[in-house]
Amino acid sequence: MAEEMVETPVGSEEITADDKLWALLSYIFCPLIGIIVLLLEDKKDRPFIKYNAVISIILGILVFVLSWACIGLLVWFYALYLGVKSYQGEWVEVPVISDLVRNQGWA
Repeated sequence: MAEEMVETPVGSEEITADDKLWALLSYIFCPLIGIIVLLLEDKKDRPFIKYNAVISIILGILVFVLSWACIGLLVWFYALYLGVKSYQGEWVEVPVISDLVRNQGWA
């Protein structure tokens, strides 16, 4: 049985425990930590951290825009789920947003 591999945006660089922690924090405190990560020189150069930070910023904006409805809360819970998956070292795929981030060259 073949497993589905998700291509990394910038290659197959090793994912460290620090990368996983920053990715998780980016989702928990989205979009604040994602923005901070992109301002830190040593963190924004790590592909896994940068990818997850950009996605968390987009999800954070969606939470803010949709906060007038329960949908915003659901998006935030989805962001927490993605944070847990990224903390496990997985490259998360968010429909539409992941492709947008890659195609725009943001990560």
